[in-house]
Amino acid sequence: MSEKLFGGQSRGTAGNTDHEGLKLVLHRYIIDAIEESGKNLLEGSRQVLSQFVIDKVGEYVSRLHLAISRYEMERLAEEIVDELTGFGPLEVLLRDPAVTEILVNGPHRVFLERDGLLHQSDLRFIDDHHVERVIQRILAPLGRRLDESSPMVDARMPDGSRVNAIIPPIALDGPCLSIRKFRKDMLKSNDLVAMQTIDQAIFEFFQDAVGKRCNILISGGTGTGKTTLLNILSQLIDRHQRLVTIEDVAELQLNHPHVVRLETRPPNAEGHGEVKSSDLIRNALRMRPDRIILGEIRGVEVLDVLTAMNTGHDGSMSTVHANNAQDALLRLETLVGLTGRQVAEKTLRQMICAALDVVIQLTRLPDGRRAVSEVVEVVGVRDDIYVTNTLFRLDRRNGFSFQRDAVNPAGDKLRRESHLTFDD
Repeated sequence: MSEKLFGGQSRGTAGNTDHEGLKLVLHRYIIDAIEESGKNLLEGSRQVLSQFVIDKVGEYVSRLHLAISRYEMERLAEEIVDELTGFGPLEVLLRDPAVTEILVNGPHRVFLERDGLLHQSDLRFIDDHHVERVIQRILAPLGRRLDESSPMVDARMPDGSRVNAIIPPIALDGPCLSIRKFRKDMLKSNDLVAMQTIDQAIFEFFQDAVGKRCNILISGGTGTGKTTLLNILSQLIDRHQRLVTIEDVAELQLNHPHVVRLETRPPNAEGHGEVKSSDLIRNALRMRPDRIILGEIRGVEVLDVLTAMNTGHDGSMSTVHANNAQDALLRLETLVGLTGRQVAEKTLRQMICAALDVVIQLTRLPDGRRAVSEVVEVVGVRDDIYVTNTLFRLDRRNGFSFQRDAVNPAGDKLRRESHLTFDD
């Protein structure tokens, strides 16, 4: 059995006698021992597994002459049994508040995100069946199904963390699991300024835009912080207004006194009972909302949300996946095309421009930091081309720089009656 620990350190080093560090080492040691025993201990009784773990922990401690008490040794063994019969090696990662994302690529490759950067963990599962058992334990209280007939699942854990799992034969290298953890202490605007995601000038602009009920689209890639920013912008909304939120997986935490939260529902095993975002948007219009907040535009709901923004629900917000602000507008066009609805390009672009006031683009920098890369005002359409003004752009050398009408010097002449006013 290997004597290697994280980063190539020996398992017997004094620095690893702390409780959590030693438990990580013992977890790997026990998994190796179970594999070498050839016994399917995880399928047997807890008593048999507990005795096996206690014996192996005692053997390990004795062989390396570690200075820990019998009580401490038994407590370690009990915690390891809990992990083996619970969420396995993920238990320690789920409890670590510094870990924001957990990615399992088969039984022997577990990655985690900390401070915006991915690292490969030394933790691992015994085999594919071990991974699948943990996935089923996660899904069991959620009432979701994962098997060969339904090999993919997207769900929300009780604490709000987002879970996605996919198993063979769709996943070729073994079961894969992705967990995006839910922050219990939601970030505030001053946190974003401290982390240099935005600067004070941008935050003041956000306050102005939200206060004047601009329709805002947040754009960015996966993991760039779109939902976090949507949360923060929502906190700036007048507390006397009624909000309706619509999400595929509920993640928004709006510290607001008047919120109606709606969540889509996938079809059941017979293919019935699905509730789509478009259905919820149409229903939300009958609920007397002051603003509609859609977690993400990703499909046929695009026309419904654009219609809502164009029919008196000013101040609505949503997110979309795109590389830059201009691409975000084109992405909306593409999504409309996927609905099968025939809308003339000129009409569609005018509809998008009438619906949206501001596009906020987010990016993830090489050091893992998330930042606003540009803030763009949507002015209108001229010669069938979008006219926009870049209000803020990230200068990667000197921080943020404020630009007024940098892209379109004639913007003031073309600007429709808008909520936006800018001082020189």
